[in-house]
Amino acid sequence: MKVDKIIKNAKIFTADKTNPEATALAVKDGKFIYVGDEAGLSEYEGEVTDLGGKFIMPGIIDSHVHVTTSIGFAYMDPGEYIVCSSKKEALDFMSENIKNNPGQKRYRFILERKYLNGDDIVKEDLDAFCPDAELLILEGEGHSVWVNSKILDRHGITDETPDRVPELSYYVRKDGHVTGNAFESSAWHMLFDDLNVTDEQIDAELMRWIDYSVKTGVSAVFDAGFPEGDALHERIYERLYELDKQGKLPVYIDGSIALTNPKKMKEVVEEVKRFREKFDSEHLNVHTFKVFMDGTLRIETAAQVTPYVDTNKRGGTTFTKEEVAEVMKLLNEAGLDFHAHTVGERASRTVLDGVELARKELGDNFHVKVTCAHLEIQDDADMDRFAKLGVTANYTPWWHSGCTGGKPWDIWCSLLGEERANKMYRCKTMWNTGANVTFSSDNILYGDFSTWNPFLGMEIGMTRYINEKTKAPEMTRVVAEFPSPCEKMNIDEMMLGYTINGAKQLGIEASKGSIEVGKDADFLVFDNDLLTAEHSGFSNNNPSEVYFGGKRMD
Repeated sequence: MKVDKIIKNAKIFTADKTNPEATALAVKDGKFIYVGDEAGLSEYEGEVTDLGGKFIMPGIIDSHVHVTTSIGFAYMDPGEYIVCSSKKEALDFMSENIKNNPGQKRYRFILERKYLNGDDIVKEDLDAFCPDAELLILEGEGHSVWVNSKILDRHGITDETPDRVPELSYYVRKDGHVTGNAFESSAWHMLFDDLNVTDEQIDAELMRWIDYSVKTGVSAVFDAGFPEGDALHERIYERLYELDKQGKLPVYIDGSIALTNPKKMKEVVEEVKRFREKFDSEHLNVHTFKVFMDGTLRIETAAQVTPYVDTNKRGGTTFTKEEVAEVMKLLNEAGLDFHAHTVGERASRTVLDGVELARKELGDNFHVKVTCAHLEIQDDADMDRFAKLGVTANYTPWWHSGCTGGKPWDIWCSLLGEERANKMYRCKTMWNTGANVTFSSDNILYGDFSTWNPFLGMEIGMTRYINEKTKAPEMTRVVAEFPSPCEKMNIDEMMLGYTINGAKQLGIEASKGSIEVGKDADFLVFDNDLLTAEHSGFSNNNPSEVYFGGKRMD
């Protein structure tokens, strides 16, 4: 049989459990037509490449990223980063900066909450030196803001404005008055309200992301939506759709619409259905309802079963288990899937409880693919429920060093206590339950793409340590390996989580995720053997050749 390409003398990690290793493959019309040993190549004729023992793996699937949100941040200058040791220093820095840059409509800054040492900023502090222009401070994690009265007035936020979700998405109040500090989705609509981006600018950033994805061998991603940025989100999908029609989008994008306001649940389900009809091309498909079930640990909006040590708060969840079950039934009827941001133990438990309720009612007619993402802290009682309920556990492994730089152990202990901090990021325990475990980079900024690197995720998944050998931003380096060592993954597991398991999460396992006959010929060639490569510094790996659909990407 005549084929387009034959590769022999290779070490092939197939991610196919029925045929885990091979030495040869053949490609025809963009599909694998043969995978096995070299003896089986006798039936095929075509261009032959002898790889001399080089390593091959399937195309990488990054199963939780923010393609569209990153466009917003690319053209929204977040402002000056404030490094200080007190509230006074932060205010003085901003005051001096505004004085030296007069006449702007809006001033923006970034501030880590830890620098305030337990103090807080209120609108009166900001109004004192910025009464006539808008001023917005983005908290370092991107999950809360401080604003002055000008921005509150612009959005009609008053003392009577209701909170969306208590302990999760809310306006901080003092003596019944809003302070200008807002958390989660109650803050996000203020971030991009003055953004004006052209199609040319969108395309330029998308092409940067596409080029990086191709370079690192990322053949498919799940885009986790653009919270509170619906109009721009749709415009970016329109540009992606157009790029795909022009043959400029080789990376498959599994899209979603993100819900942040529980009152809009049915409306968002209908929007996902509309997007599914509107954006359906070779490399772009939308069929997922994304929800922010909770927030983050550091600002204590992540929902917990056991309270935070320092404040006794528990955080909040967007939905109750009954509401999750209602969403599941709507999605099941529409043929859609469900993906949830679940950092805290109570957030994922609520999703699991909702799935369980829906499954009891629908039985074998339940077909929704359900994913819980991030899973920074899990309750022991829920660890084996993912496998039993068929829920995918998605982790962001480059966080598994603690991700805060310096001494993350101390920070997490102050929030969770030592016993619970020792049980963070339990991907290996989850893997051993038989659950479908997947891996992702979860970024909201393109920048230099350093933390989008799937090989960084693989390294930290294996080492739980960012050291001098690691290809990572200097600010993320830590002083020691993060506990627990029993949660370290091996390279086979990391690659499966980034390939076939990711394909199962996205529902594309029939065409992607492994090197199998009949699937898209997405594969990566490496000069060194990743299976035996040193774990420390693994992030420096990169494919020497990348093939998507059997075509070499140059």
